[in-house]
Amino acid sequence: MNILAQYWWVLVGVIIVFSGLVTVNQGTIAVITMFGKYRRILRPGLSFKLPIVEQVFKTVSIQNRSVELEFQAVTLDQANVYFKSMLLYSVLNQEEETVKNVAFKFISDKDLMQALIRTVEGSIRGFVATKRQAEILVLRREIVEFVKEQIDQSLESWGYHLQDLQINDITFDQQIMDSMSKVVASNNLKAAAENEGQALLITKTKAAEAEGNAIKISANAEKEAARLRGQGVALFREEVAKGMSQAAEQMKQANLDTNVILFSMWTEAIKNFAEVGKGNVIFLDGSPEGMENNMRQIMAMVKMKEAGK
Repeated sequence: MNILAQYWWVLVGVIIVFSGLVTVNQGTIAVITMFGKYRRILRPGLSFKLPIVEQVFKTVSIQNRSVELEFQAVTLDQANVYFKSMLLYSVLNQEEETVKNVAFKFISDKDLMQALIRTVEGSIRGFVATKRQAEILVLRREIVEFVKEQIDQSLESWGYHLQDLQINDITFDQQIMDSMSKVVASNNLKAAAENEGQALLITKTKAAEAEGNAIKISANAEKEAARLRGQGVALFREEVAKGMSQAAEQMKQANLDTNVILFSMWTEAIKNFAEVGKGNVIFLDGSPEGMENNMRQIMAMVKMKEAGK
């Protein structure tokens, strides 16, 4: 006890020294004031402040913070639009002036949050008021870019920066939602009908092309067959004429009447008609005059063949 009474001032000094030690957590910065006036900042780690005279006024978080928003806006054509979004923001940087601005701009974080939310909602409402209901659903990206452009300057003056704004949901009144569903359904039916019509047109076109190609191929084949038949008939006639000429020449050399062979060929032809006619009716002039006329024609053909040689 005597020792404590003798060295009490040492104990008081140790208490005062330890009361000046300050631990600042990672992700935060401590703002120090002296007699109510800004003095300096303390960064993460163990630091020392003057006991009694220096105070930790506020600890500023430099980590990202988020808040969810739900609010209503009205379009140019007086349709109610309901938004659900998420706001991500943080302190602009870790510079002393920025931290000082953040610490003293608003009384509390609650006031900051209220100002931030109202600023974002006002920007979105101002944008939506210039658009029609049918345009809103496809303008999510434009809304976000517009809000960032509008409030970035205000946030920077407060010492904050808007990291991201995500519009998670956009809805309308139930009647409008029902009418939009009907429009989508009718558009889907229209698209399905157009696709079906195009498919049918393609099917018909391909079928017509195939039929046309088949007709073309058949016509070419028939043309080629006719050409070959014509060549066959011509060759047959040529061979018949040659045979008749040779037979006539041989009979002439044997001093025989050529009418004999012609008559034989005539009767042979009538025999062939009867054998291969397959029931078809063939009219021939069997009178002596008719046979004589046919003979004259055959002789004329023979003479023409000999003259050609």
